[in-house]
Amino acid sequence: MISRPARLLALVAASTLVVAGCAPTNDSDSGNEGNNSGNNADSTGDNDSTGTAAEEASGEPVQVGIIYSETGPLAAYGKQYREGLEAGLDYATDGTGEVNGRPVEITYRDDAGNADTAVAAARDLIGQEFQILGGTVVSGIAVAMAEQAEQNEILYISGPAAADVVTGINEFTFRSGRQSLQDVATAGAMLPDGGGKIVVLAQDNAFGQGNLSAVELVLGGEGTEVESVMVPEDATEFTGFARQLVDADPDLIFVAWAGATAGSMWQALDQQDVFEAAPVVTGLADSATYSAYGEVSDRISFLSHYFPGAPDNEVNQALVDHVTEAGGTPDLFTPDGFVAGQMIVQAIAEGGDDVNAMVDALEGWEFEGPKGTTTIRESDHALIQDMYTARLVEEDGEWVPELIDTVPADQAAPPEASGQ
Repeated sequence: MISRPARLLALVAASTLVVAGCAPTNDSDSGNEGNNSGNNADSTGDNDSTGTAAEEASGEPVQVGIIYSETGPLAAYGKQYREGLEAGLDYATDGTGEVNGRPVEITYRDDAGNADTAVAAARDLIGQEFQILGGTVVSGIAVAMAEQAEQNEILYISGPAAADVVTGINEFTFRSGRQSLQDVATAGAMLPDGGGKIVVLAQDNAFGQGNLSAVELVLGGEGTEVESVMVPEDATEFTGFARQLVDADPDLIFVAWAGATAGSMWQALDQQDVFEAAPVVTGLADSATYSAYGEVSDRISFLSHYFPGAPDNEVNQALVDHVTEAGGTPDLFTPDGFVAGQMIVQAIAEGGDDVNAMVDALEGWEFEGPKGTTTIRESDHALIQDMYTARLVEEDGEWVPELIDTVPADQAAPPEASGQ
């Protein structure tokens, strides 16, 4: 297991999902309620004939278990992940569904947003000798799944779950999406040259405290002055907090917010002329939220993990085409599933049935993903990838994202965890 600084461990407890948690209202909070264990096991092909497996092609299927939110509070994100996964598997296997002559069979299980449900499903699949598991959009579930991976020495590839602790938690755990520290580094790209002062507006709960800690770690560590305005979670009146932002005379305001009060919060910021005081940045969530910011939509600067129009490359076009042709819509977490498909194929192609060889095949692997050149950092398994800044613009009566800039992968990279 990779050791980590205590402060970074505290960061994780927040299970923060910065990009997804800032829209006014939507059913995709970063909560993890849920209580039913879904059991819908079905199969879909996925494999690659490139690479050299440790064994001759035997034709025996490779069993892969995907535990994700088919139902529960983050089911919309789970759907995006699954659509991306199926597109990624198809792409990485050139449509054959095979790696070195072996069909890849996917069994899906519903975690319903509940860690106990996910662990029960993981234990069941491990008991059936599954050596590869993937999935989940919930940070707390990802941590629990990582523990199962280490205890049972199987490969686990986490999905969109953003908690930083997943990076470097143990040698058997990887991630196919970005993490919260990359969101914060992207926000830092919007600061004026020389740093300046950033003020964090957040709810005074685990989510908000986690985001504040991330800003202090990433941007404060680079010399930026960091202050905060922390709002009680049960607050319904935000005028005074908005005035505190103006009085702080910031160079940038970073908003980390989740839940039903976000609409009132944005309205208060508008009424108190916060947008005239400094640029306001927050995370761009999925497409369902684009119309939810109201009159301030075009005055917010967004950090973005992904939207379909951000990358311009052949792999992203393959993602968009596959998902669209299958009747879906590419969205925030579609690339996390796509990359998981690529990683699964790479692990099987190079590692065969040897989990340690699968780990070796993924560590340090550089490949072309939907967001361009992507690297799995060998030391801690961070997924180094481009990030984006964006604005919302009105188009045919609807709000849509428009790319402002691409933040290169190395500039958005999270601090490196201690070595294994």
